[in-house]
Amino acid sequence: MTQQTSSRSRTARLALLIAVPALLLTSACGGAESSDDGVASVVDAPSAGGSKDGSGAAGGAAQGKSAFYDAQMKYVQCMRKNVDKDFPDPKLSGYLDWSKIDQLQQKPGNEEISKGGKGGVCTKDMLDASKLEPRRDTQKEYESMLAHAKCMRAHGVSKFTNPQLRDGNVLPGGDANPSSPEVSRDSPTYKQARQACKGKLLDGLDGMQ
Repeated sequence: MTQQTSSRSRTARLALLIAVPALLLTSACGGAESSDDGVASVVDAPSAGGSKDGSGAAGGAAQGKSAFYDAQMKYVQCMRKNVDKDFPDPKLSGYLDWSKIDQLQQKPGNEEISKGGKGGVCTKDMLDASKLEPRRDTQKEYESMLAHAKCMRAHGVSKFTNPQLRDGNVLPGGDANPSSPEVSRDSPTYKQARQACKGKLLDGLDGMQ
């Protein structure tokens, strides 16, 4: 049986910094190389209402995505009201558009935008949305992150590490020592690599590594 875990979007990763220590997303070491650089397409498993044997899975997944999108919109509306009126809509998939959010965070006063706003004013809505993320095959998440890590190294970020599979969870790759960064995210090489390799990541994994 293929193991599956809730797909951990950047929202869940940020929620981890606040209130979800059970998720294994804070560090990563170089993992084993894989000969397959291809990125598999997204395959959502049944949502909470779907059956285990697959019956009704399509309807369950659709309902799960709708609930996820609605929950993200509630979070977005909170952020617009309390943090920045230009906080972007989620994508149609329900995942946040982190390319736009990262740009917004550069504005003075928006430094805590990734933590649910100053004082965590929208943290509850952020956590509620993260609980409704569609489920995805762990192996596909791993393959996607691995292809991305290889692409980053191929484009000059030589110290970008591979993700790891551990106890049924995916630990993102990236900087091997986040507390003392060896990968400069502000360097032109890094930014160019991110642009070149962004297509390697499945929807919802952008910003994870």
